Amino acid sequence: MFAVVISLALMIVDHRQHHLEGIRALLSLTLSPLRVIVNLPRTAGEWFSETLSSRTSLQQQNSELKKENLLLQARQQKLASLETENMRLRNLLDSSFKIGDRVLIAELIGVDLDPYKHQVLTNKGSTSGVHLGQPALDARAVMGQVTHVTPFSSTVLLITDTSHGVPVQVNRNGLRTVAMGTGQIDALELPHLPNNADIAVGDLLVTSGLGGRFPPGYPVARVTEVVRNPGQPFASIRAQPIAKLDQARETMLVWTLDGIRERQPETEDEVPQESAETAAAEAEARP
Repeated sequence: MFAVVISLALMIVDHRQHHLEGIRALLSLTLSPLRVIVNLPRTAGEWFSETLSSRTSLQQQNSELKKENLLLQARQQKLASLETENMRLRNLLDSSFKIGDRVLIAELIGVDLDPYKHQVLTNKGSTSGVHLGQPALDARAVMGQVTHVTPFSSTVLLITDTSHGVPVQVNRNGLRTVAMGTGQIDALELPHLPNNADIAVGDLLVTSGLGGRFPPGYPVARVTEVVRNPGQPFASIRAQPIAKLDQARETMLVWTLDGIRERQPETEDEVPQESAETAAAEAEARP
């Protein structure tokens, strides 16, 4: 009974006052060497496999990467031109232009096994400039946001978690709503949309930027089901995340312009803005 009372007290203090964040960060820092040791066999296996790769295979892969690089450079030039044109148009309309976002690549080193929680652990923490609420993306779309930060790791809550919601809009017509997690890794729900809402299967949902947490314009999901029941005031709408939440091995942590002004260290893992924007453009163009 004493242990139960202590456990309940600690849960209440942690949930309401967040007094145990420091202890959690200290424990995570202490366990960091253990994570490295646990991942050592996989890392050694990957290194051994890469070492034994044949010369022909490496040459073929190098040729394919060169072709892909040329294609991406061509697309980057087009995007740079479009961005410049967009800036000129916004200046003509006396509108503010928000210069692109900065991205840090983090590797996933752990997955929460709790069936009621959809969250992953990355190998980047506060020493790399990661902060609470920071958006996380993969090469295709939004994955989630950072909910816990320690010096050398951070926890990302995925968009499919039941406690997570993303302000989105329909890319076709600008209809705004919120994409809520369902607890299923391949499904989101769009609640409280009336039966006459202009939304259809196949519509692309992108971040709206409302709330200031997620930058606007990033792909989130595609509508997969729209059920309109005349006896109900709201339609039942479900969408499938574009990001490969159950397959991703890396994630991109995004800083907006305000976050860059505050503090962002220089690291080798940083990638330019065009990579995230290219992913967004490709996701939007995908049928």
